[in-house]
Amino acid sequence: MNVTVLRESWHWHPLAWIHRAEARAFAEELRRAGYAVRLVRFRDDSFSSLPPGLLVLRVSDPVMLAAVQTLTRAARLFLGPSPAVMERCYDKYEAHRVATASGVDCPATALASEASTMPFPLVLKPRRGSDSIGVRLLRDGPIPAHARTDDYITQQYVRGAELTVAVFRDRAGMPLRILLPEETPYSFFRKYLLRPRHAPLADPGLAERVRRTALEIAGIFGVDWAARIDLIHETGTDRLRFLECDVAPLVGANSAFAASLEAAGMSRAEQLRMLLNEITDET
Repeated sequence: MNVTVLRESWHWHPLAWIHRAEARAFAEELRRAGYAVRLVRFRDDSFSSLPPGLLVLRVSDPVMLAAVQTLTRAARLFLGPSPAVMERCYDKYEAHRVATASGVDCPATALASEASTMPFPLVLKPRRGSDSIGVRLLRDGPIPAHARTDDYITQQYVRGAELTVAVFRDRAGMPLRILLPEETPYSFFRKYLLRPRHAPLADPGLAERVRRTALEIAGIFGVDWAARIDLIHETGTDRLRFLECDVAPLVGANSAFAASLEAAGMSRAEQLRMLLNEITDET
């Protein structure tokens, strides 16, 4: 089978470095598994010259959004999120609106420009962003002046255990707990430089609740390829709160996505076949 892995062009941004490295590693992993693989840089003007065969998008969220929009307009098939799903989940404020309208339990969320009445402590996040870049825990006010715009959101601070679970269409992996102290924000620095360990949830009842909730959320958003659902288990109330649906997650062998599926009993070889659509929903 011929597979083209679309990777990000080099530019001076940590997201580009992370996703370029993952694309290279993913392409090499596919080669070792017996696939004929080409690694091609994403360029807006190069889609007409892409080789035939499977096209797998391995780029960061902002580039993914542009790529899926361009490929869809060009009627080129690809493996990755659809434009509608990508737009819905990339905008954290819109994702919160969609989730709460469907009855999902979420922390209170507001645009930073309209958050004057939200009590501290609170979490400040870029409205459109990924990989926890720019996430800050504000223990007291005021919100920084540069962030008091519609480009940032504020979110109720919830004390608890951060959880993540892989979802692929109607399949959910084993929920993983991020092993951080409960009052420590899962920032970009901690995620990619300190790299805290994660472990499968030991409580089978809670794990099943998380899986059901993640599949429900994926259905609400219309997830149509790989996703990672992030939740927090609130210590004092036993509530599961939805944080984020990442529909452009890292899916490499060392990713939380892969670890979640492996902990649920899915081998890496089976994961690769699933990601390349060689396993259908009926198998």
